[in-house]
Amino acid sequence: MRGFSLNQATTKRWPLDELAAGCVAAGVRAVGLWREEVQAYGVDKAARLMRDSGLTVSSLCRSGFFHEAGWYDENRRAIDEAAALGTDTLVLVSGGLPGASRDLDGARRHVGDAIGALVPDAKAAGVRLAIEALHPMFCSDRCVVSTLDQALRLAAPYPASAVGVVVDTYHLWWDDKVWEGIAAAGREGRIAAFQLADWITPLPEGVLLGRGLPGTGSVDMRRFARAVAEAGYQGWVEVEVFHEDVWSRPGAEVLAEAYEGYRAAVS
Repeated sequence: MRGFSLNQATTKRWPLDELAAGCVAAGVRAVGLWREEVQAYGVDKAARLMRDSGLTVSSLCRSGFFHEAGWYDENRRAIDEAAALGTDTLVLVSGGLPGASRDLDGARRHVGDAIGALVPDAKAAGVRLAIEALHPMFCSDRCVVSTLDQALRLAAPYPASAVGVVVDTYHLWWDDKVWEGIAAAGREGRIAAFQLADWITPLPEGVLLGRGLPGTGSVDMRRFARAVAEAGYQGWVEVEVFHEDVWSRPGAEVLAEAYEGYRAAVS
């Protein structure tokens, strides 16, 4: 299972201690964690659990949401949590338009300024900020960064060791320029995380929960895996899926299917 990481979101209802035990039993070496679940479990307790289980934390999701009041303090806490968990990757979701604003360009400029304000804190903690672009349907309320190219432009003013980007198949599969973006991200050393999730239709009523396990939808996973590998990325590959049907299944069963989807993509 070298290279495979199970993102906690994929088995959302699997308690963290059971997830850790299940991953160890299956030979999984890494997990991606989510702040809400880690906070509920206890950050220090979660860090001990990861260490005692021998698991690497491939990333911590998520911080950002720079349109909200108090964004700086909240992101500082997220950086500290990532450092405590021993991960060097903190995923940033930028947030949407503030209030009733329609100033999309201004919102993106603010994201760039906010990232710049956090870079010294992240560098001091040994944590890399990983900008994730989300599908455009989330632009108004969740993420004004909609393409990999936009994410790269936001990262450009800062060292690649401090600010990188996330390549998420679910969010980027529709963009015909994504292949150029992945190659550019590789040249710049900017790929901080690679996540697999499929696009399934029809979308459920809550479109955020429309992700499928790799191989169940429309995304050419193998093309993405080849492109990221050719760009020089050698890090963990997380399977990160949000879907009620997936969450309702036993965690070990979902883990096994997630791994098979990963293996089909990267083999």
